[in-house]
Formats: sequence, structure tokens, C-alpha cells
Amino acid sequence: MGKRTRETEGRYRRIVATGTFDLIHPGHIFYLKKAKELGDELFVIVARDKTLPCNPIILEKQRKKVINSIEYVDKAILGSEKDKLDPIRKTKPNILVLGPDQKWDKSKVQKWVNRELEFEVKVKKVKEYKDCDLCSTSEIIEKIKKNY
Repeated sequence: MGKRTRETEGRYRRIVATGTFDLIHPGHIFYLKKAKELGDELFVIVARDKTLPCNPIILEKQRKKVINSIEYVDKAILGSEKDKLDPIRKTKPNILVLGPDQKWDKSKVQKWVNRELEFEVKVKKVKEYKDCDLCSTSEIIEKIKKNY
């Protein structure tokens, strides 16, 4: 009998989560904790400044550094400015985890990544949402505008 690992017991080994992570809040930590619970290694792809629809408050290198400091994250990497799937190709995850507030349709993402990649990736969505004061970047920005 071979060595028992999470992978041989039906658990996934490598997980990828993605996001902008502009102003870190408890919702981000909750999302990354839930993603890490799915496997052994959590890679986080931090969106590039140039690929975002609006200008981030915190620049990409600093956002990556902050994400790297979170205990659930094994490695944060910057996304690609040209090909969204490039970092996924490089990390070769078993699961791609979507956050509860990400607007992507899980089944469409599943079809897209498996059509474009040379390997199969399962797409999961964190369904729970951390319910707390200021658990979204837009709420934080609105409060700052109001108070200052």
C-alpha cells in the first residue's frame, strides 16, 4: 500500500485563488482561508494594475506583498497582462477557486479553462460570505469618502 496523502484520499493538492485584493479586509481573509481548506498549497493570482477596469488604490507589487504575508497563502503571484490563463498554466492547480462576490459564472469558467488548458482544473466557488462591517473594498472606499 502506497503512502497516504490528501491527494490519494480524494483531496486536492494545489489550489489557485484570484482577485484584485486592493484594500485587504476580513472578506478577503475568509475567502483565502476557505480556498486553502480545499488542499495543500494555495497560490493566489493578484490582478495586474493594467488589467483592472478602474485604477487600484494600492499598486500590484504592494498588493502581492500583502497577500504573500497572509498565513493561508503559500505563494502570491502577479497575473498576466496578456493572457489570464498563463499563471494557471504555470501553477497547474487541481482547483480554481472563485470568491463569493466574483461575478464569474462557475460553469462557464469551468468550460473555458478546460477547453484552453492541457490539463483539467475543477472550478469551485466559495458560497459563504464573511458578514462583517466593511467586508468589501467598495464599502471601505465609500466610508473613506464620507468621513474625509
